[in-house]
Amino acid sequence: MAGPVNALSVDVEDWFQVGAFERVIARDSWSHLEPRVQRNTDAVLDLFARAGVKATFFTLGWVAERSPAQMRRIVAEGHEIASHGWDHQRVFTLTPAQFRADLRRARHAIEQASGVAVTGYRAPSFSIDARTPWAHQVLAEEGYGYSSSVAPVKHDHYGWPEAPRFAFVPVPGLIELPVTTARFAGRTLAAGGGGFFRLLPYRFSTWAIRQVNAGDAPAVFYFHPWEIDPGQPRVDHAPLRSRLRHYSRLGAMAGKLERLIAAFAWDRVDRVVACLPR
Repeated sequence: MAGPVNALSVDVEDWFQVGAFERVIARDSWSHLEPRVQRNTDAVLDLFARAGVKATFFTLGWVAERSPAQMRRIVAEGHEIASHGWDHQRVFTLTPAQFRADLRRARHAIEQASGVAVTGYRAPSFSIDARTPWAHQVLAEEGYGYSSSVAPVKHDHYGWPEAPRFAFVPVPGLIELPVTTARFAGRTLAAGGGGFFRLLPYRFSTWAIRQVNAGDAPAVFYFHPWEIDPGQPRVDHAPLRSRLRHYSRLGAMAGKLERLIAAFAWDRVDRVVACLPR
């Protein structure tokens, strides 16, 4: 496994908190729905323990507040815990003041639950983009050392295609580490994990990671605990496209993850950021 050490990350949110269902599942109904994030995150932790890897868990404050024992387990097993915001509101739907309040509320909940300081952030649905020129400045002012919140692609839910594909410094004191993309036939392709990893052939992901590593850059890979849970409830009133994206190949995800983790070198996002050239 020669080459750069890649960043392994988990976006900790429950099946009913995903962007695909944000218009059909109201936030005020969350506490009445079946929670599965704790059992699924425990399964992810067990998978990482078997593989002997460490990762970063970008966690919703809403989840951390309700599962402090699990937050402490993440830390005790040597993983990084970082912020995914309070309740998965996309950054481009917030004002700068609302974004700052969201950051503070989430960080307080995560730090209280885990007992460690939070210095990393990932925006829900990679929602820092050209519409939020103020977001990185707010993160820097709030004391974050890095963000992994940009997807430099075109997508119907998110994307900032003009952004750099690799680590950059948007404002002094803050590093942005975009999720991995690959280049093919003059196009930039999303290749950083999640549904792309689940739905596309395994060889696409390994090709993309090798392409990035060949340029001496780390890949940034992510997935969600609900993606290894084929038994989760079905949201039958969601749009067909959302259901196809969300539920397809859930049963295959854990096996693909174990295979990918064994094929490359991985570490926590904060430690990958610390090794980047300055």
